[in-house]
Amino acid sequence: MDNTGKFTNKADNYSKYRPSYPQEFIDYLANEAGFGKGSVVADIGAGTGILTKLLLEQVKSVFAVEPNFEMRQVCEKFCGAYKNFIPVDGTAEATALPDRSVDFITVAQAFHWFDRDKAGSEFRRILKPGGKVVLVWNSRISSNEFIIENDELCRRICPNFNGFSGGTDEDVTIYDFFRDGKCDYRVFNNDRLMPLEEYIGGSLSSSYAPVKGESNYSAFIEGLAKLFEKYSSDGRLLMPNCTRSYTGLL
Repeated sequence: MDNTGKFTNKADNYSKYRPSYPQEFIDYLANEAGFGKGSVVADIGAGTGILTKLLLEQVKSVFAVEPNFEMRQVCEKFCGAYKNFIPVDGTAEATALPDRSVDFITVAQAFHWFDRDKAGSEFRRILKPGGKVVLVWNSRISSNEFIIENDELCRRICPNFNGFSGGTDEDVTIYDFFRDGKCDYRVFNNDRLMPLEEYIGGSLSSSYAPVKGESNYSAFIEGLAKLFEKYSSDGRLLMPNCTRSYTGLL
């Protein structure tokens, strides 16, 4: 399966249970990164539109570039009421957008799927002079005992698990994507307090998670339920989480 198909049959759980981004991050985009009412943004790998919708309320227009048909359908339903929303069937390496057409590029929870060299060339093509790229992830806190056990469960049961998509720490290798290896790295608190349904649903939205009918599906659900029982309090599980962003020129 190529990367564009990894979330097929997972769009529903993704839209329902994936975390959003904190207001402090959105304020940072407006107050420090330069996003404004006149900005044109390409949200690459837009998925179900979690970040897209937040941007639509802040800027002139957003091209939501998403190659997966199911994810793009959900995004269109989620964001379709906004007149400044423009869905695009494209990839990071071939966005289908015109040359020098956007002021900013955002990539939320998706950059790790891209071909960095090809995406970099495409980003430089569509960015206006002086345009910036913002790469952002929701990341778990690596030192937390629950996070460590959750990682161990995924490694034991999910053959395609290579670590959580947002990582658990600052990734200095991302700096190399930016001009002269320089970017503005920020961290925003984004802890999550979840009932069992949200914890399991969010886990099933991951690319590595088994789908119903696969041999390891039941074992994965059972393992998640045991972790929830061990670490939850009053029917809620605290997942230590932060939002990490990298902003810079190409």
